[in-house]
Amino acid sequence: MTQARTSRPLQRRRWLRRTLALLLLAALALWLLQPQRAGRMLLQRAATALGLELDVAGIDYRLRGTPQLELTGLVAKRPGDHVALLRAKRVFVALPWRTLRALGDDLSLERIELDAPRLDLPALQRWLATRPAGKTRLPTLSRGLRMRDGRIDNDDWRIDQLAIDVPSFNPAQPLHLHVRGRYVAAPLTIPANLAIRVANPQALLDAGISDVSGAGTLALTAATWRLPAQVTLSGPLQLGKDSAVMRPAKLGIAGRYLSATSSAPFRLGLYGPMAFNNALWRWVPVTVVVAGAGAIPDARARGSVSLGRLLRLHLDGAIARWPDAWPALPAPLAGSPSPLSFALDYAGQPDFSSSASLAVRRDATTFDAHFRLPDVLAWLAADPANSPLPPLVGTLATPRLELSGATLEGVEIQLDDVPGTP
Repeated sequence: MTQARTSRPLQRRRWLRRTLALLLLAALALWLLQPQRAGRMLLQRAATALGLELDVAGIDYRLRGTPQLELTGLVAKRPGDHVALLRAKRVFVALPWRTLRALGDDLSLERIELDAPRLDLPALQRWLATRPAGKTRLPTLSRGLRMRDGRIDNDDWRIDQLAIDVPSFNPAQPLHLHVRGRYVAAPLTIPANLAIRVANPQALLDAGISDVSGAGTLALTAATWRLPAQVTLSGPLQLGKDSAVMRPAKLGIAGRYLSATSSAPFRLGLYGPMAFNNALWRWVPVTVVVAGAGAIPDARARGSVSLGRLLRLHLDGAIARWPDAWPALPAPLAGSPSPLSFALDYAGQPDFSSSASLAVRRDATTFDAHFRLPDVLAWLAADPANSPLPPLVGTLATPRLELSGATLEGVEIQLDDVPGTP
């Protein structure tokens, strides 16, 4: 009898615990069926961990199979900052259960999708400056990443129409990605479509060095000209706060200069340290090799190149042979086997519409000139009978010149045939 009385309270306690557990599970299920409430709590935990203010217009998730979270109208902002570092129309994340159970110790994700993300680079840098020092942790993505209609804004440049496809990602393994977008730093616009390989993504993000290579198409575009091209670029890359350095960089371009009056194909190779900062690409020092066709000569030079709002060149080199498309040289210049050494200086608009200076020497003959490249290319493409003299200002000095059977000595010729000048 005593044993029966003792077992009844024990059974009641077991029944009570089971009932409470079922009620808690039911309450949890009801709570999980309210994505807005549960999602905002999870979002608040993420905001606290990241030191950000996170807001969304809508939240939805799925727990059956692989857990999936979808956010619409995401805005991420550093507390006290008036500019959001990230806005996105839609963010989709699929992650395995083990990642949820690990509570941040396991960063294994399946897939991320971003629709119309807009990243403000200065705001991102202000937030990163507040983060604890240490190794940057990145998640793995077994089914990769997809971005569409993205944009990156900086103070003096932007990348828009950005689309990125990554089939899979592990920060300790080589990364392959396909990138399409448009780099804009007025007056320059460069649409690009590139396949890129990063040998060691983790090293790159930890301010280390990683070999990077890319190949694809781009098109430099300005108001009066276009330069569509096939490009390749490779070298060891290091990222800074707002900069990138590739030392050395190998750049190959096979392109065509197009304007209303000209079409000039060429192949160009650059080799040397390349740096990017403040919307300025710099190659100092650089070796330049040009394989031309038509009016573009074969040439090799050394010097410096920088491209941003302005193009700056200083090159010293040699033209291997006088192009057939250029006006024929008189004797004895035409018969000399010597290369034409030159010094080219330019500082002006990226379309070469500003004046360039050129100094050329062959043997004892010198030629110093100022010209605008679009005018010269248009003159070369036109009928020589319309304008026998090139549109440039310069001085030719030579000890001897043969013209129409006459031999002239101690010759100095001034040219001032500039468009618009009577």
